[in-house]
Amino acid sequence: MCGKALVSTLILATVAAEIIRFPIKKRSNEEFVAGIMQRASRGARPTLLQSTDGSVVINDYENAQYYGEIQIGTPGQKFQVIFDTGSSDLWVPGSQCGSSCGNHARYNSALSSTYVPNGTVFQITYGSGPVNGYDSYDNVNVGNLVIQKQEFAQVTNASGLGKAYSQGKFDGILGLAWSSISQIGPPTVFQNLWNQKLIPKNEFSFYLQSSENQDGELLFGGVDSNYYTGDIFYVPLTSKTYWEISLSGLTIGTSNKNYVTDDTNKAIVDSGTSLLTGPSDAVKQIADALGAREISTGVYIITNKNSPKLQNLNFNINGKVFTLTPDDYLIPDGNIYLLGIEGLDIPRPNGPLWILGDIFIRKYYSVFDTANARVGFATAVQGNK
Repeated sequence: MCGKALVSTLILATVAAEIIRFPIKKRSNEEFVAGIMQRASRGARPTLLQSTDGSVVINDYENAQYYGEIQIGTPGQKFQVIFDTGSSDLWVPGSQCGSSCGNHARYNSALSSTYVPNGTVFQITYGSGPVNGYDSYDNVNVGNLVIQKQEFAQVTNASGLGKAYSQGKFDGILGLAWSSISQIGPPTVFQNLWNQKLIPKNEFSFYLQSSENQDGELLFGGVDSNYYTGDIFYVPLTSKTYWEISLSGLTIGTSNKNYVTDDTNKAIVDSGTSLLTGPSDAVKQIADALGAREISTGVYIITNKNSPKLQNLNFNINGKVFTLTPDDYLIPDGNIYLLGIEGLDIPRPNGPLWILGDIFIRKYYSVFDTANARVGFATAVQGNK
């Protein structure tokens, strides 16, 4: 959330029961790395969200790079939101939120003719503190398709997200994980898109661009073959909570050393996490092998991009290898490069696990297939489409 976000977004959409297209803007690398460095200087860690029922939701809102616009109410009130596959709820600031919501857009129920009160308490506790509010119902416009009576949360106190949120550019979160980890409960926004017959298929897909000058795209209701090459490789889910899959291995270059053990072989595909993360001991070993220097707990930089130590990262997922080159996993800022993998220890029973965040999704077009409980990957096409 730190730094200037490029969030001006035009919403394009087709008619009902067609794929919904959201252009998604990317922050500049300089702004993004500056946010990471600021977080590192404070000794802060990637965000770990703990729900009231003990389940853990992983998010990286402070440094999230991709945003899009939705509208809530009649007439529509506009909000910039992170489309997050690592959580399940829709929340935006409410009109009663004070300074903790900064200058963010606030939902005003008095201005909406389709508002229906609910009043159920909404609370999520982050590592830095709680986010509180209450549930409401209203129409939600996604790509000019209107979901009727969607339950969402109006946040009245966002102090748990700190200054990084109050001074940031995104207003709220639209969760795309399974309803089993929802604080509000079903149906989620995506479930309602399907239940109300607004989309033709029970799936959505992400196409993320590397350049802040080119739009990425989130598609509700299908895939676009113009955005990838080859076939989509599908992987079954191991849990209908996050988009969780098995990770068989992670190696560097031609080495056979596997940094994934039988105890750390779970991964989630999370659009709300900007980087890759993994168990801190394993990530430290990877960083050492790549010649990276630790600047804060779990955060690493590279000062010599021409170092022979820099080699490909190879992820073995269900027997298929997905490769990230140094150009994929290094984020430049002047003469330094942020290593795009951080150490993050997720406690049991949910962890340990790896997070395949936006760095992975940029390289591999990602399909989230709710109907068949699976995730698909194909090599993304970069450039204007």
